[in-house]
Amino acid sequence: MTGAISPWHLLIVVLIFLLFFGSKRMPDAARSLGRSMRIFKTEVSQMQNEGKTGEAAPEAQAQPVQPPAQLPPAQPVQPAPTAQPNDQHKA
Repeated sequence: MTGAISPWHLLIVVLIFLLFFGSKRMPDAARSLGRSMRIFKTEVSQMQNEGKTGEAAPEAQAQPVQPPAQLPPAQPVQPAPTAQPNDQHKA
């Protein structure tokens, strides 16, 4: 099958993400992606409702707009300690 996505393709993509972001940031990235998909899904359904009725749904107009949640500041990545020569052994 030409052009089909195989499990090997998905495995390669996951490995590339691990190399770029590291295993510690992957849960945060997945959580952000989930939130984005959920927001996208609700926006698409609202647009479909507006298209059917010609105007916004009443429950969508009554809800106040909430600002996006603030994420904590990103922690800087600490470099790995380098090996220091051992000065205690003098000849």
